[in-house]
Amino acid sequence: MATTVANLDRRHLLAAGAALVAGGLISREALAAITLAAPESVGFSSEGLANLAAGMHALVDGQKLAGVTTLLARRGKVVHFDAYGKRDLDSGAPMQKDTIFRIASMTKPTIGVAMMILWEQGKWKLSDRLDKHIPEFKGLKVKAKDGSLQPQKTPQTMAQIMSHTAGFGVNADYADQHFGDGDLQGMIDKLSRLPLYGQPGTDWSYGPAVDIQGYIVQKLSGQPLDVFMAEQLFKPLGMADTGFWVAPDKVARVARINTYKDGKIVSAPAGGRDPAKKPTYLSGSGGLLSTAEDYWKFCQMVANGGQANGRRYIKATTVQLMRKSVLQPGVMVDLYGPDQPGLGFGLDFAVIQDPSKVPTPQGKDTFYWGGAFGTWFWIDPTNDLIFVGMIQNVNGSVPGGGTPDVRVSSPRLTYAALTDRAK
Repeated sequence: MATTVANLDRRHLLAAGAALVAGGLISREALAAITLAAPESVGFSSEGLANLAAGMHALVDGQKLAGVTTLLARRGKVVHFDAYGKRDLDSGAPMQKDTIFRIASMTKPTIGVAMMILWEQGKWKLSDRLDKHIPEFKGLKVKAKDGSLQPQKTPQTMAQIMSHTAGFGVNADYADQHFGDGDLQGMIDKLSRLPLYGQPGTDWSYGPAVDIQGYIVQKLSGQPLDVFMAEQLFKPLGMADTGFWVAPDKVARVARINTYKDGKIVSAPAGGRDPAKKPTYLSGSGGLLSTAEDYWKFCQMVANGGQANGRRYIKATTVQLMRKSVLQPGVMVDLYGPDQPGLGFGLDFAVIQDPSKVPTPQGKDTFYWGGAFGTWFWIDPTNDLIFVGMIQNVNGSVPGGGTPDVRVSSPRLTYAALTDRAK
């Protein structure tokens, strides 16, 4: 049955794709990217991938998720692409493969690549002082535990701003600053009047670092962040549904945000920013909307060593640099409070350095991240594998927040289906 479903998916994709190519709406290269390969051709079991789909579907059927979209690729070939459930619980609109999601912090790795494009152009160095590129940060003091303000023992660096170790606080520390009410320059101005929360390099704190990177991209490129990202990444990669806002004719495809009531999934009250309106605050930390297919195209380019569709975006050595931990000895990733042993952090990617300590079936050197609404992805270079998952929940990534731990269950189901680990 699983093979039959896969064959039907391929026929439908080919028929729809042929019509789009004929109409000039999609390139043949983009069509090739979404054609499903036989799982066995790249070392997966069709039965195992059916179990992966069934595991995700069960969460929807059990009213733990409204809907879910998952995509799995190996050796550059997509072998699983599934959408199940509802895009909008109230209207009954179905989840579809082209559903658009708020990907929140999955924005961060794309900004990291943008930074490295500029790094390769010689516009900055990892060892540069941060205040070389943002003079407003010159002389920032550090707030000590006793409340006194101390000088920096060592200056903030560009490597630190790309690894959440530059001394800024966590996001909650800046809740009263309302960065989103202004623009990126306004954020820089506010931060320049505030002390740091730790000595640079000594602590991993998940705060405004990538919004600051977005500002740097604007400044060093001379272009607005949305324009640079579109021209350098999204358009050439064929990420047609990725951006800081969506066109009015795409609004109906944006997933509704959900929450929980009495342990069951329900639509969250309407609110938040209008996805069809261009924001004044272009958040590099979490402002993008995208689809599973679009984000896979980005991941595949990274997994390919920085190239896709005959174009090089960054060098293979640059990708290797991004997925190598730059944390000082003793500095631990602690996203949800406790230290997370076995993990390192590179340049806008977390890195699994020791799978036995995580623990996870993902291969050594897997690099990944996720978004606040529950979206998640990983790139496993050991097994030449990419996974992208999309859901849309309030606090969707917070342990104990009600959302099933798909970031644990999906790797278990995925690697259980991997029958041939040879590259």
